[in-house]
Amino acid sequence: MARKNRSESLPQVRLKSERKYVHPLIFQKMVERPAERIIPGDLVEVLSVDGEFIGRGMLNMQAPMAIRLLTEKQDEIVDAQFIAEKIADAVQLRRRIYGLDAVTDAYRVIHAEGDGLSGLIVDRFGDVLVVCFYAAGMFRMQHWIYDALLTQFPGSQIFAFGDDNAQKQEGFDCPPGKPPHGGKPSTITEHDVKFFVQIGGKHKTGFFCDQRDNRKRWGELIASTKSASMLDLCCNSGGFAVYSGVNGATDITAVDLDEEAVDFATRNLKLNNVKAKVTQADIFPWLREAHEAGKRWDAVVLDPAKMTRARDEVIDALKKYLDMNKLALGVVKPGGLFLTCSCTGVVSEEQFLDMLRRAAFYAGRELQILEVRGAGPDHPWLAQVNESRYLKAVFCRVL
Repeated sequence: MARKNRSESLPQVRLKSERKYVHPLIFQKMVERPAERIIPGDLVEVLSVDGEFIGRGMLNMQAPMAIRLLTEKQDEIVDAQFIAEKIADAVQLRRRIYGLDAVTDAYRVIHAEGDGLSGLIVDRFGDVLVVCFYAAGMFRMQHWIYDALLTQFPGSQIFAFGDDNAQKQEGFDCPPGKPPHGGKPSTITEHDVKFFVQIGGKHKTGFFCDQRDNRKRWGELIASTKSASMLDLCCNSGGFAVYSGVNGATDITAVDLDEEAVDFATRNLKLNNVKAKVTQADIFPWLREAHEAGKRWDAVVLDPAKMTRARDEVIDALKKYLDMNKLALGVVKPGGLFLTCSCTGVVSEEQFLDMLRRAAFYAGRELQILEVRGAGPDHPWLAQVNESRYLKAVFCRVL
């Protein structure tokens, strides 16, 4: 993307109708198609239906969200300096305000709209920065982004790729680069627990940093309740199973349908000297069989993958959550711990809690809600972008 000097003007695009909400994403149907040809993802100045200044951002008329605003300040120009300042501010939040470097060497550096950079996700895993592009405009600014990141993390390696769904919608091509360290897994530490991270695998950026503080809290509850048996459903990298083991659980079972997840969960458990049984299975028939066999656990975690991105599929997603939560509740011992999670952003916390109430009713169990938590502080969200507050983690006792 050619850098715009502060004296140069950007192409202007006008909205068709009044903007009735304050949000960095503007739907295609609200935007007048510009007379001049604008390359998808190029920077533009956005005007209201009355011709008043709204902001500056990236335009892509082939995407459902045609405009991604980056600033609504009339005197602020989007250029390399702007990107560098945004990234520096995001890093300061993680390092100086929250002191994450003292806790872990793995955290989210850039959380899209939450850090004012719509369409960009950056996770840090030791000396590797994993960059995921969700917008053509961010991809076209990649060199500004890389320069700014390496200024903050000198000597780091950058591994970049484009989200598959975003590349189709936005019309850009960013195939994954060469995996760092010869493709060998990186090892990261959080709260004195170690994990392998497969950078360049099929699981997004390689590891879910958002559950870091929830994993720690779960371990604390395992220790305080002296829970001996633990079941980790949709275990992914085995995070909750690992924290259970290092906090005293001795009878641990982890289940996931994905073969790669099962392999990494097994390796992560061994890395932390935790003994566990790891099983590759669909949790629906597996839980039914466990229930019929009379198996029960002191503590159960259910942390499935995202159900949908689409708002018109929320009802179907809630039905799936209801079915799996009802089954999971059936294998928790009376008085046992239950942690159920959702990373589906279009499902609200209120909807998720309502689903959980119904699941408990159908399972014939009574739930005592202990805590409702979300993602760690490295995943900030703007008040006007509530969908960025995607993670729900509900800690319960099952009575």
